[in-house]
Amino acid sequence: MSAPTGIGMTSDRTRGRMVEALRKGGITDERVLAAMLEIPRHLFVEPGIASRAYEDTPLPIGHGQTISSPTIVALMTQLLLEKGPVAKVLEVGTGCGYQAAILARLVKEVYTLERLAPLMDKARRNLRDLRFYNVRFKHADGHKGYPEGGPYDGILCAATASHVPAALLEQLAVGGRLVIPVGTDEQWLHVIERTPAGFTDEKREAVRFVPLLPGIA
Repeated sequence: MSAPTGIGMTSDRTRGRMVEALRKGGITDERVLAAMLEIPRHLFVEPGIASRAYEDTPLPIGHGQTISSPTIVALMTQLLLEKGPVAKVLEVGTGCGYQAAILARLVKEVYTLERLAPLMDKARRNLRDLRFYNVRFKHADGHKGYPEGGPYDGILCAATASHVPAALLEQLAVGGRLVIPVGTDEQWLHVIERTPAGFTDEKREAVRFVPLLPGIA
């Protein structure tokens, strides 16, 4: 990947400061930090707010959706890879494609689905422009997953579910982990692992995501 160089608040130096802040904030996986340093987040947001791309905050990407803050992207990726490298990952909620780009930098195969067709098309263009060719897209309801690509070593869900969708559990390989925000009034990031005996579920961090909605649009 050949990442375009920005200027001012979109420069490599600004991205470097973001990564140092992530490190100080508790992100310890150097693979994740290297990917965050490499991927130009400002290319995934609207030009009018590109100067805010490296602030540690979610930003609007249209259609009532947001790009997650750098801390949340880094944290979820770190949790997904916590027990070592994985080969095949499913992302639920492509959005603008930034999280998919981070995953594509770290994982051999990325499958990603998005319920909103205009966002999926935008993400596809973003990743094509950055020459990522190991990502497969699907316009689909996130509750149903991406069964034809499974089972997955890891699943990352970028929207809050009221409950853990059964299809995502079914598509998780034994030894794999699902990182998903769950809740309504209170949302918590859960790490669910599939073992030969069943599933374990660990509640990790309080978070705030847009809801995982049914259907496609």
